[in-house]
Amino acid sequence: MVHYDYAGRTAVVTGGAQGIGLAVARRLLAGNARVCLWDRDAEAIAAAHQALAGAGTAGSAVAGVTVDITDYAQVEAAVRQTEQDCGPIAMLVHSAGIAGANMPLGDYPLDEWRKVLSINLDGAFHVNKAIVPGMAARGYGRVVNIASIAGKEGNPNASAYSASKAGVIALTKSLGKETALSNVAVNAITPAAARTRIFEQMSQQHIDYMLSKIPRARFVEVDEVAAMVAWLVCEENSFTTGAVFDLSGGRATY
Repeated sequence: MVHYDYAGRTAVVTGGAQGIGLAVARRLLAGNARVCLWDRDAEAIAAAHQALAGAGTAGSAVAGVTVDITDYAQVEAAVRQTEQDCGPIAMLVHSAGIAGANMPLGDYPLDEWRKVLSINLDGAFHVNKAIVPGMAARGYGRVVNIASIAGKEGNPNASAYSASKAGVIALTKSLGKETALSNVAVNAITPAAARTRIFEQMSQQHIDYMLSKIPRARFVEVDEVAAMVAWLVCEENSFTTGAVFDLSGGRATY
């Protein structure tokens, strides 16, 4: 395993109490980072603290903030608490999101559409808006927004999720250009599905469909996602910004 040195730097990982976010937190802790887990579930944060025990180094530390990313005032408060407890935020890995219902667009409930877009797209906007200006002012930052292969290709019976992740990709491209002269790299990754708790929100038919589209014939492992993120948030990633990195097992067609 390649280790990058994040000594002296603070990372925020949204959705950090489980799944991909938790795997990313573990990887950053191994590189000496101070990691603050943002999640709306306080019990999940407490469990993540236990799961991460021993994952870090002498120079690393882990903290947690309970926050609903659909509420911008809560996100602003989370930034203040994080920087008070852990120092200025130098890395952001935005992993929080939901799958939403699986059904044709014509049958998609309006409330469910708004819920998915509120968490997945508005949440990404809120988190980036609250954190990135501080990075730019300090002249350093690394951001990874976790989108999805669905945002590139669209999954049938998942219009809200696909649309929200396409929005995350476009947001990332725009923001990456805006911060290009500030030594703030803003990139996205588009993984195939990973076997995390998000599968609990999907029908088996939809899970089978996703697997059938992956040439590697398996789902991505959360540690594989964390490995890609580890480089994207390191200081060595000094040129790439506004880019989208494929992690779909060969599924992407562009």
